[in-house]
Amino acid sequence: MWRAAGRLRGRGGAGAVPGQCRAGGSLAGGSPDAPGLLAMVETFYRRAASLALQSAAGRPGGLPWLRGLLETIRSCSYVLEVAFPLRRDGGTWEVVQGWRAQHSQHRLPCKGGVRFSSSIGVDEVKALAALMTYKCAVVDVPFGGAVAGVRIDPRKYSEHELEKITRHFTIEMAKKGFIGPGIDVLAPDVSTGEREMCWIADTYTYTLGYRDINALACVTGKSISQGGVQGRHSATGRGVLHGIENYINNTHYMDCIGMSPGLPGKTFVLQGFGKVGLHTMKYLHQFGARCICVGETDGAIYNPRGINPKELEDYERGHGTIAGFPKAEPYEGSILEVPCDILIPAAIEKQLTRENAPRVQAKIIVEAANGPTTPAAHDIFLQRNILVIPDVYVNAGGVTVSFFEWLKNLNHVSYGRLSFQYEWESSHYLLQSVQHSLERCFGKARGEIPILPSPELQARVSGASERDIVYAGLAYTMEQSAKQIMNVAARYNLGLDQRTAAYLCALEKVLTVYDEAGFTY
Repeated sequence: MWRAAGRLRGRGGAGAVPGQCRAGGSLAGGSPDAPGLLAMVETFYRRAASLALQSAAGRPGGLPWLRGLLETIRSCSYVLEVAFPLRRDGGTWEVVQGWRAQHSQHRLPCKGGVRFSSSIGVDEVKALAALMTYKCAVVDVPFGGAVAGVRIDPRKYSEHELEKITRHFTIEMAKKGFIGPGIDVLAPDVSTGEREMCWIADTYTYTLGYRDINALACVTGKSISQGGVQGRHSATGRGVLHGIENYINNTHYMDCIGMSPGLPGKTFVLQGFGKVGLHTMKYLHQFGARCICVGETDGAIYNPRGINPKELEDYERGHGTIAGFPKAEPYEGSILEVPCDILIPAAIEKQLTRENAPRVQAKIIVEAANGPTTPAAHDIFLQRNILVIPDVYVNAGGVTVSFFEWLKNLNHVSYGRLSFQYEWESSHYLLQSVQHSLERCFGKARGEIPILPSPELQARVSGASERDIVYAGLAYTMEQSAKQIMNVAARYNLGLDQRTAAYLCALEKVLTVYDEAGFTY
């Protein structure tokens, strides 16, 4: 009686509907003063693309070729739209809508999260998929961009109903080739986590992926027992820390905004106390910064002396809200306008707009959320000499560590397992060799000469755990990516406009792939 309905939109093929991201006069879900997320992403993209065209203006025959490739990069390749029935626990039926957008297949597999939201729509899915393409390129993760959205409010469904929705959506994607370790890899996003990722992995593994030994690599963000990687849970927050460090320790950029280098003693305001916000707060607190204000949908708290992240986490877990936290005062105004050194929007998109941007009093804005700043607000921040560390770079820690998890699943062995014992023995023999050399030189009249490693060396001598390896890889990735963005900013004379520099960095890398590989047809 009930059957799922599905439509596949793509660039070509029989019966396909063009899935190009709308641009030009349309703002795709918004107005000029309040653009939709898709319009915002395309506005930022076009600014970078125009600079790329200007730089190629002097090359004979280069402009037509470049225009075509830039339009290819901008366009959304495929969108799968599904609608399937759900029988609720109470016996009633309803139809659930979902989308999976594959923005770019210049690299395979595609990669991106799955979010559950009552307000999600096809344009938002396209926009987030485009951000994933640029984000992966910025941090040199060899994936194309993709994102999925299911239009539900997860708070209104039981765990059993959420499992049915997740598994059914997985089957619909699998039937159309929108999931697989070498095709399209899913990950957590808003209102999804390890639980949903394990359901997806199990469903794919025991249905369409039952003959694929790498089936678990169809999704990242899983629990450790199901093939997850140590450090993934806090990866985005840790990536935010490294992103801030790479800029706040750069004397050139700190001189530009009139701030002293270094993180210790800096104050920050956090909007959003979810997974990303919590871990960002923990890491910044650990490295000497002080959180003075935290805001959530149900209230905000303020303490100029600082808020302890562990105490706030414990309170929120016990009460289900940050409101009423005893070691801070309620804050009634807009937390985005609280005076601080660093403002971190870690909630949802379009929080910093033309209206409130003139009242922001931070010197650095760190986009831990996707798309929190509108183009108009971005321009105002540049005019006010405020440094914005863009989302396509600073919140890429999640996809970076997802890449490590994907590699772990393909290799079928955890990081460090093959080398742990060897490295420990090598370090032990090195210290032993130093001790014997000293004893041969100075003698043993007063007994043996002990070689005592420092606590830092002792931790390394014990061997690198999987978490250590993942964290080291993430730190290196964020550092190298920041250097590339800064070099592009210097080459194009962009000053504090790190967003356009990051987009240009991504465009150059994707253009290189198309230039060297060409097209199949």
